Amino acid sequence: MKEIVIKDNEAGKRLDKFLGQYLSKASTGFIYKMLRKKNIVLNGKKATGQEKLENGDIVTLWLSDDTFLKFANERLARVERGEGVSVTEFTKAYKSIKGIEVIYENKDVLFVNKPVGVLTQKAEQGDVSLNEWIVGYLLHEKTIEPESLITFRPSVSNRLDRNTSGIVICAKTLQGAQMMAKGLKERTFKKYYRTVVSGIIDKSEEISGYLTKDSKTNTVTISKNEDGDDSSYIETAYSPVDTNSKWNLTFLEVELRTGKTHQIRAHLSSIGHPIIGDPKYGNEKVNDSFKQTYGLKSQLLHCYRLEFPNDTEAFGELAGKEIVAPLYSKFGNLVKDKFKE
Repeated sequence: MKEIVIKDNEAGKRLDKFLGQYLSKASTGFIYKMLRKKNIVLNGKKATGQEKLENGDIVTLWLSDDTFLKFANERLARVERGEGVSVTEFTKAYKSIKGIEVIYENKDVLFVNKPVGVLTQKAEQGDVSLNEWIVGYLLHEKTIEPESLITFRPSVSNRLDRNTSGIVICAKTLQGAQMMAKGLKERTFKKYYRTVVSGIIDKSEEISGYLTKDSKTNTVTISKNEDGDDSSYIETAYSPVDTNSKWNLTFLEVELRTGKTHQIRAHLSSIGHPIIGDPKYGNEKVNDSFKQTYGLKSQLLHCYRLEFPNDTEAFGELAGKEIVAPLYSKFGNLVKDKFKE
């Protein structure tokens, strides 16, 4: 028999979803069978699996030790075998990834300034990414205990391309993950990027179109009209921060109204203002010039700030806040060299 007391990071989950994580090697059919036979009960009573868990609820599993170990998730099984929760990949990531700056943190969320060259999430099994760094950081700061990873793992809420820098939102708790997921989906807070583009842009503009992704080449194309079922509607707004007519450059702030793969990079390129340093959508000759002068090897695109509405019910202590991530050194030095700001 196993008795589980529901804590903050499990509260709010449906019982069947929780059991699916806890007994990750069991089929859904097996879990529902155990519920029907009262081998799994909630607060001592028969449950359907549809119940929403609350803090302090008790889930009891009347299963043999062998059955439990057969179906338990790997971290849980290690604990039951007395091996403890493995945190090696997280501590490795925390020690190996350099240059990540924590710019804001509360009990539910963490905002970091991601450098160029760091993966937000793993692309392949052997990768080390920000997702693992977050857990390593929280373990190092003793904000979480290894055992808490059995049923909830802190993770990123938004993604940036490997060579795009700036703000990444990280959820420390289930409540934080739900709050950020809802805000991102409903676009109730604003995301602004800073970039440098070819050409002079002297006024603010709102542009829209349709984006189509080519998975084989990992590139996208932009069109004014919908191009089949694979096209996604996009909106991008931008305002010039400064211009340099001698170098034919604009320092631009971009509001991401919709969040699609390579949206800003491809959308600006499609209107004749490619981002400096962009290897996929930029101007090769211009990029080569900046590579020689500044050692620039990737696009000048930085998630610069987030603006949260003054809605305490939706965002708690984040309501009305502005989160800002300073430009990384190479980007900042270029801006200082070419613009007034």
